[in-house]
Amino acid sequence: MGQTIKKNRTYGLLLVILGASFWGIGGTVAQRLFQQDNIEVGWLVSSRLLLAGILLLAVFKITHRHASIFVVWRTKHNAYRQILFSLLGMLAVQYTYMMSIAIGNSAVATLLQYLAPLFIMAYYFLTKQSPLTRQDGIAVTLTLVGTFLLLTNGSLSNLSVPFMAVLWGVLSGLSVAFYTLYAVPLLQQFHSLLVVGWSMIIGGLVMSFFHHPWVIDISTWTFSTVIYFLFIIVFGTMLAFWFYIASLQYLSPKESSLLGSLEPLTAVITSVWWLKISFGGYQFLGTLLILLMILYLTVFQKKQPETS
Repeated sequence: MGQTIKKNRTYGLLLVILGASFWGIGGTVAQRLFQQDNIEVGWLVSSRLLLAGILLLAVFKITHRHASIFVVWRTKHNAYRQILFSLLGMLAVQYTYMMSIAIGNSAVATLLQYLAPLFIMAYYFLTKQSPLTRQDGIAVTLTLVGTFLLLTNGSLSNLSVPFMAVLWGVLSGLSVAFYTLYAVPLLQQFHSLLVVGWSMIIGGLVMSFFHHPWVIDISTWTFSTVIYFLFIIVFGTMLAFWFYIASLQYLSPKESSLLGSLEPLTAVITSVWWLKISFGGYQFLGTLLILLMILYLTVFQKKQPETS
């Protein structure tokens, strides 16, 4: 029994690490499309959600031929939960984060997004589902300090942005917390492919009213533009969200949200390697702190399983 739990935990760690890494790399690829191919942010969000959602439902149907993709809509209660997760979770995570970047900058937006573990722990504490532990404090400290150093290189001047950018960033952190917590009851009933796939399609459809995915001039697209766009759809959206949500079947929401800090880490590494962005000493220290947090969570086994 203990060996099975350990194996499942290892599988969950692998899923969240891959999901967060794909998020980070996808963000760097998206930045390249914005800067060099003039792809509009709203169009990319609506099109990536719709296409990735359709692909996820197709994968479910191929791997579960006799199962219905519409099972989540058979009761009003489940349909309500799925729609709420899609709008306040999936779409909100995408939109608030992009708005914070557009008004401010990606450093502040990402830093504020990683307030999510604090919001999750506060929720558990206020609802008396889980006390705050020494492990929580160490993991959160390593995450926040590491992310701060990674994204700012230790300079507070990099955080000088308009108030609305900060507000959207905080809302992004709340959205990630909601997305992480609210997914758990859905995953107890339905396959993660269905939960994530439908949430992307619903979020993409709502976003399409404001940014039409069918209105795009592809005459200026190059072969590399197509490859980068497909990478964002498959890896940066479809697999990233699916793996992260699936990890919640094996890890606690607190652990998954903390390990999600691999997103800015992989984003910075790929930006340095691919986009030739400079990498400072404080950023190197921040990288070490995040890696230390991952190692800490990986080897630390609680004596009692946590209720979620």
